[in-house]
Amino acid sequence: MPGGLMIPGRNMPTAAAMIGGLASYAASLGQNMMDGHHQLAMMQQQQHQNHGQQQQHPPQAATSESDARGPRHDELMMESKSGSDNMEGGAGSGSGGEELQEDLSLQPARKKRYHRHTQHQIQELEAFFKEYPHPDDKQRKELSRELGLEPLQVKFWFQNKRTQMKTQQERHENMQLRAENEKLRAENARYKDALANASCPNCGGPATAVIGEMSFDEHHLRIENARLRDEVDRISTIAAKYVGKPADMFGGLHLHGAAAGFDKGLVVELAVAAMEELVRMAQLGEPLWIPALVVDGATIETLNEEEYARGFPSGVGPKLPELRSEASRETVVVIMNHVNLIEMLMDVNQWSTLFSSIVSRAATLEVLSTGVAGNYNGALQLMTAEFQMPSPLVPTRESQFLRYCKQHTDGSWAVVDVSVEGLRASGQAGARGRRRPSGCLIQEMPNGYSRVTWVEHVEADDMMVHDLYRPLVCSGLAFGARRWAAALERQCERLASAMASGVPAGPSSGGDAVGVVTSVEGRRSMLRLAERMVTSFCGGVTASTTHQWTKLSGSGAEDVRVMTRKSVDDPGRPPGIILNAATSFWLPVPPARVFGFLRDDATRSEWDILSNGGDVQEMAHIANGRDHGNAVSLLRVNNANSNQSNMLILQECCTDATGSYVIYAPVDVVAMNVVLNGGDPDYVALLPSGFAILPDGSGAGGAPPGFAVLPDGPGAGGGGGGGGGSLLTVAFQILVDSVPTAKLSLGSVATVNSLIACTVERIKAAVAADNIGGGGAVPQ
Repeated sequence: MPGGLMIPGRNMPTAAAMIGGLASYAASLGQNMMDGHHQLAMMQQQQHQNHGQQQQHPPQAATSESDARGPRHDELMMESKSGSDNMEGGAGSGSGGEELQEDLSLQPARKKRYHRHTQHQIQELEAFFKEYPHPDDKQRKELSRELGLEPLQVKFWFQNKRTQMKTQQERHENMQLRAENEKLRAENARYKDALANASCPNCGGPATAVIGEMSFDEHHLRIENARLRDEVDRISTIAAKYVGKPADMFGGLHLHGAAAGFDKGLVVELAVAAMEELVRMAQLGEPLWIPALVVDGATIETLNEEEYARGFPSGVGPKLPELRSEASRETVVVIMNHVNLIEMLMDVNQWSTLFSSIVSRAATLEVLSTGVAGNYNGALQLMTAEFQMPSPLVPTRESQFLRYCKQHTDGSWAVVDVSVEGLRASGQAGARGRRRPSGCLIQEMPNGYSRVTWVEHVEADDMMVHDLYRPLVCSGLAFGARRWAAALERQCERLASAMASGVPAGPSSGGDAVGVVTSVEGRRSMLRLAERMVTSFCGGVTASTTHQWTKLSGSGAEDVRVMTRKSVDDPGRPPGIILNAATSFWLPVPPARVFGFLRDDATRSEWDILSNGGDVQEMAHIANGRDHGNAVSLLRVNNANSNQSNMLILQECCTDATGSYVIYAPVDVVAMNVVLNGGDPDYVALLPSGFAILPDGSGAGGAPPGFAVLPDGPGAGGGGGGGGGSLLTVAFQILVDSVPTAKLSLGSVATVNSLIACTVERIKAAVAADNIGGGGAVPQ
């Protein structure tokens, strides 16, 4: 800095002028050294003059932002906006800068190019966004190629969409907070009015006494009251840490009835520890979760046991060495808002109906806490349930567990189950298995959708599982998170279909239609009847502890199991003795092909003995899912026997990533017409029969022990559903006597055994004839 140059710290215009002069001086240094010295001398003289003026006249407060910054700042701003790189100093910058300014001013302003997406592009982008809000580069390129867009356009669209969703969510949260604030303001005003109008309980006068006018005892009572109030607040804070709610809500937890043998403190600690473990396991990735199996193009995650032991050293107790550990995780987006989903999970009847293919029976033993008023935050229940597979060859899994629901600070909800074995005073644990922290983490999404991350972590004794189903059970697909998530997604689609209005449901083929669904009420009644049929079928084909199966010695390789039940005063079943018969066997054909064959009306005569080879006409069809195979149908069998010309069949076909079902039942024509007109379906008697189709668990086309694919048969992995074979369970329910007190005859058992054996042989013959794209299977 040249000697004698002074820069007053408070003279901002002079400093700006100095900086501009120095910049101009540096720019013109190569042109004229003498002009540069002259400019510097002029700047120093002006600097001293300005400093003297400032001492005589203190600067006045700026009346505007432009006055405070000075004219030089305005010049700099104008030059910056013009796009010029030339900065002027105390002297002029020359004619070059002026010509550049004139050239720039003559250029026309560029117009931004806008691209509007077509309606089809927007619909496809919206649909893809629901599944993958954060697509990777490969997905963006594929999507851009399909929609005729640039990858950068797709990237910007997803960025804008995520910003829009976040803005909408923040706006919704702001509205909720504003409403809560107004509510608190109104409550505060009410309290102020009450205090202002308070009166003395003794004399009725205004309560204006001060501490100096109180008695000594009253003063000490008030001090003690304040101390106790602080103690209550402290305990409430501690309790809120453990149960996520104030202590006065959980303080009423009294263990009695089924929960009388548990320690209250241990119950709370177990529920809290299980919730923390579930949330962490739902959010963490590798190395805790590792990809282990690919099914139909989807990777199934399994738990890294070593990493789990390091990450959860205490957990909810050590693992039992005599039990096999099984853990999996699956994420799915379902068409149901989080409020309704939480309500269905916390209501045992709705929960067992929602997962009727998995839960054979369930009950709430004790409601330990109902949660905060208005929702289930902090709700705690003691429950018992039995989990099933649709085959009498797989034993059910029973568990008694706590179910704890909590809302977290980020707005997400979690529902966790954890077994209570070991909490009783006796300290005895269940011998058949244990349910470690399992459940789901639910996140709200726009348009009534929810993102559900399901975690299933159990220890089970599978020694009694039949060899035919052992690969499927050991793979984790039988009772794992993938099956729970798939069942939830399918049932949510089914409920959305039942609640829809204005959806036509008519015959898929020509001809006269008797009893076609013509109203929304009739549609819902028919779906309710089909739901009860599916629940009855699933509950009647499992190896539940409440079932007494008797094994029959069949002539073929399959063993038929039969069971009898008496129906008395049950409006949903005909009165009398009902005979259940079921068998399971392996087919060297992918499940998707078997499902397509069994649900096809054109090939029904190849396996359905009851139709006597007659044609089947679909009278009504109600789609209840995205997959075209998910539907409820009303069928009419037209055969040569005129006595059965009015026979109607109610049928539901459902499929997901873990299994498929074709379930049907003969229905009375008069009763079905009542249902089609919106009548109560609970009084229609049903005896459902049908098929449960599951993958064999091999994943590579291998056969279970004791079977082999015929060498001259086509391969099993060439069609839909991927490679591998199918595990098919055939089950019938037949009324053998209308008198409940009658005895079961051996002739009835032989007839049912012959019926089921003939059906199995017809299905195998269709496979051998390549009617469903598979090869043969023979016992080794």
